[in-house]
Amino acid sequence: MKASAEISMYPLDKDYEGYILDFIARIRLHEGLQVEVNSLSTQIFGDYDTIMNALHQEIKLSFNQGVTASMVIKVLNVEGR
Repeated sequence: MKASAEISMYPLDKDYEGYILDFIARIRLHEGLQVEVNSLSTQIFGDYDTIMNALHQEIKLSFNQGVTASMVIKVLNVEGR
């Protein structure tokens, strides 16, 4: 099933930018996903399971980096653009 996800990451740290850029770079490494970035969020397009597996892996890794962060995610069951 094709899907789309929009995610915004809000690290609760004064040096937040590096955490966000690292997360986006890691998401881009997952095969089969199209990733589009703007100033407010990151949109991910592809297969639902591929998107969710990538988000599961990368959010967990980000949380394990030791910074407290809020992740806001919207998921749509079509590959919208």
